[in-house]
Amino acid sequence: MASRYTPEEKVKLARDPGRPGTADFIEHLFTDFFEQRGDRLCREDGSILGGIARFHGRPVTVIGHRKGKTLEENLRCNFGMPGPEGYRKAQRLMRQAEKFGRPIFTFVDTPGAYPGKEAEERGQGEAIAQCLALMSTLEVPVISVITGEGNSGGALALAVANRVLMLEHAVYAVLSPEGFASILWKDSARSGEACGVMKLTAQDLRRSGIVQGVLREPEGGAHTDWEATYRTVDAALRKELAALDKHRGSLAQQRYQLFRAMGQGLSPAGKEEP
Repeated sequence: MASRYTPEEKVKLARDPGRPGTADFIEHLFTDFFEQRGDRLCREDGSILGGIARFHGRPVTVIGHRKGKTLEENLRCNFGMPGPEGYRKAQRLMRQAEKFGRPIFTFVDTPGAYPGKEAEERGQGEAIAQCLALMSTLEVPVISVITGEGNSGGALALAVANRVLMLEHAVYAVLSPEGFASILWKDSARSGEACGVMKLTAQDLRRSGIVQGVLREPEGGAHTDWEATYRTVDAALRKELAALDKHRGSLAQQRYQLFRAMGQGLSPAGKEEP
């Protein structure tokens, strides 16, 4: 799927505050959503939104990063940067989904996990690692959609899935372009150059086997036509869930094989990806 946008322009599109976020997808794609809060250890983290819902009548669990559309909302959600409490809440919901056999949908849109001293003191790294370990063992279908920017382990913590999909102008990388430029060239002003080096676009990642599907966006980006975006994501989720339902009992192994093949340009079956 060719694109007329440069990687730097895609980063700007991915960060556009007008793009639909997790709360918007939940409102328009799911019914009977019941939010669950708190990690049962410390506190509620507003940057992770999750709960039980119905997807076309079927009980599911939905979890995602939450940003705001205004400064006030962003402050309440810590600009979409979860602390350890958010990832522990996500684990709680995943274990519950496994217990009751509910498929899990995750929506990824974060600049990264919160890097503050207090988050590290409360076990940020351990919480992310536990998320990765737990998602690796789940025997229910897990489908992740990267809707905006997905940076660092803070994004990967919700994306160890049987199917990882990306909106056409979303980005997914080990860290932000600014951070990459600061580390590699000691100059964050070269972030635009970094965008091209990092291979962070949906098209680059599909070619290397990191993601399994790229979902088309309306002309100008997802924020220009929310309804069209919802229809595209809804159709993709239904298709992928139906396919995964045929592999019940082997989903953890399928997920393992998928991640073992990532970055090699090969599918788990060993065939060249288109």
